[in-house]
This record gives sequence, structure tokens and C-alpha cells, in this order.
Amino acid sequence: MYSISVRTAQNVVIQYPVASVGERILAHLVDRLILVVYTIAVVALFIRLNVQQTWIWIVALLLPWLFFSVLFEIFMDGQTPGKRLMKIQVVRLNGERATIGDFILRWIFTLAEFAILGGVIAVIFVAAGGKGQRLGDLAAGTSVIKLIEQQEITAEEIFITAEENYVPTFNQVIQLNPSDIDLMQRALEADQHHGNSEPLEVLMQKIKSQLGIQTELSPQVFVHTLIKDYNHLTSR
Repeated sequence: MYSISVRTAQNVVIQYPVASVGERILAHLVDRLILVVYTIAVVALFIRLNVQQTWIWIVALLLPWLFFSVLFEIFMDGQTPGKRLMKIQVVRLNGERATIGDFILRWIFTLAEFAILGGVIAVIFVAAGGKGQRLGDLAAGTSVIKLIEQQEITAEEIFITAEENYVPTFNQVIQLNPSDIDLMQRALEADQHHGNSEPLEVLMQKIKSQLGIQTELSPQVFVHTLIKDYNHLTSR
């Protein structure tokens, strides 16, 4: 399966698999269901209020169907409610965050795709291409990735048995914040479950430089130790 290297704000690269056709279709159906429920509610309300102005009906009913996906993707960083539910996200093919221009370009091609054969062309392109790109993605240089589930690290994995006797190795770790620890856990998951050690290696060098740490520990042991130290120091 094709994967995309996404560079985080901490300049660490994590591999994400491309979202499947089924996941994208389900996300689309969820979005459409939301629009259908919205439409029924608005129609019922307008009938009850005896709204007769045509332009109000057009604005209230047509515009949400037209701009739903592009507006949500712009304000939800590449996701719609359906995409968030399916844990998929639009990103640039080079791993960077998609821009407003990218979302708009994808949206324009989406209108064209659904005007021709009701979106069948989009499904064919996504299924046939290894990078999960439909016409809009090809034009914008984007794709849709499947967000990796963060592996929860249990207390047994973080702390040694005699917790009260544990002595942190790197007290400097207290300078980090929860988002840094979250990134470490994701990097460990990428190494353990996807065989991608690059995020750990890059992260190790960055943290060593940031905290002024000198160590010969392997990236795996170093990062795991930092997580243990952080949890111990912040739990006291």
C-alpha cells in the first residue's frame, strides 16, 4: 500500500497509509447524510414559517450542498465530519498541510467529477492509482491519508514496578510539553508497527539538542526513557 511521509511541526517525518476507496466512500456518505438531515430540517422549518421568498430557499438549501466539503476542509485542516469519523485527512502529496488553494482546486474538480457519471470517475481514479488520487487530487497535488491510531502506552509500560523508587534518567525532560510526549509515542508506534525508525532517529537528535543531553542510548531506548521520566516527574 502506498504511504505518504508527513512532516510534523517538530520536523519529524511519520509515514501514513493512503486512505482506501471504501473509507473515502463511507466518509462521503456520512457527509451526505448530514446534509440530508439538514435539508429536511430546513424544509420543515420553512414550511412551518411559510417562507415564500425563492432566494431564501436557494441560499439555505443549495449553498450548503455546494460548499459543505470545501469549507469544512479549510476550517478543519483537511477533514469533513465524515473524514474525521473515518480518521482520514487531505494532505499534500509531499506531506505538507494542504493550503486553502489546494482545497478550492479539489472542490472545483469534485463538482466536475460528480457532474459526470455521478462521481464514478473519481472512484475509478482512486482505485486505479496507487497514490489514492482522484482528478481533484491530481490537479492540487494532494491525496487522502489514513491517520495512524495512536498506540496507548499503559502504566505498566511507562513505570517500573517500584514506582516510588524510580529515579529519572533525564530530568531535563520536564521542559517538554504533552504534545512532545504524544509525538514520541507516535514515533515509537511508527517504529514498532511499521518498521519506520526514521522519526525516532530525527526526534532523538532534535531532543538531545533542545535539552542539551549527551547519551549513547539507542533511539528506541532513549525515547522510551524520556516518556518514563516525563510521566514520573509530572505525576508527583
